[in-house]
Amino acid sequence: MPVQNKLREFLIRTFESSHVEVIDDSDKHRNHAGVKQTGGGHFKVLIVSDIFTGMSRIDRHRKVTKTCMEAFPGMIHALSIQAVTPEEMI
Repeated sequence: MPVQNKLREFLIRTFESSHVEVIDDSDKHRNHAGVKQTGGGHFKVLIVSDIFTGMSRIDRHRKVTKTCMEAFPGMIHALSIQAVTPEEMI
């Protein structure tokens, strides 16, 4: 299973997400050092979860980044994260 799909399933479970989108952007970074080392690892993530209620934008990003980097060591080089509550998605 591609990392993109594993990451999506992981985010759904870990953050009890009502909606998750993961886009592998690695092709756009072909010549970037991180891609040369890992073969990819650039992802865009949209995650919708009640867990983010009351958290600042930076705290949301830190939580998602830390959790993903720990779960997928060496597989993720860069994350572009949009982490919102269901109310903010409307």
